[in-house]
Amino acid sequence: MSKRWITEERLNSLPAGYRVREMGQAGARPKAPAKRAQSATPAALPPGAIATKPAPTGMQLMQAKGRLAKGTMNATETKYAAHLDQLRLAGDVLWWKFEAIKLQLAPDTTLTVDFVVLLADGTLEMHDVKGAKAIYADDAKVKMKVAASEFPFVFRVVFPVKKADGGGWNIERVGRAE
Repeated sequence: MSKRWITEERLNSLPAGYRVREMGQAGARPKAPAKRAQSATPAALPPGAIATKPAPTGMQLMQAKGRLAKGTMNATETKYAAHLDQLRLAGDVLWWKFEAIKLQLAPDTTLTVDFVVLLADGTLEMHDVKGAKAIYADDAKVKMKVAASEFPFVFRVVFPVKKADGGGWNIERVGRAE
């Protein structure tokens, strides 16, 4: 039996209305009978019909299937990191780091660039890698342009070039002219 501040005898001797008040509205109304679960069978389809999902849009086809954990590179970023390592071995790049800097653009707006790159001449560049030029979204373009106007770094957007077109990287400067 649970600890109550009123005994069973005292509770049973009270009129019905008082019992409800003493119990703190517990048992004020009888419980409704449990609803029977609806069967999970889908609506019947006409014979020969096959249920299908609507076709994805072009943008949905190009977008990633999900988000990667913070600090984890996707396939394109991994390939670009290998390219930066080659440039470092050649002496063109002194240092690079993945997602090292988060820039505050406005009170609730930040930009985390994919790569911070220190060139051999001492220039610090921010490189943002995109899978294709077609999926370079408008909000990302605006963020890069605002960052280029607010911060004293060189901002670049990097796109892979198809192997059929020779491979490599297409690197475009954002904001101020060189």
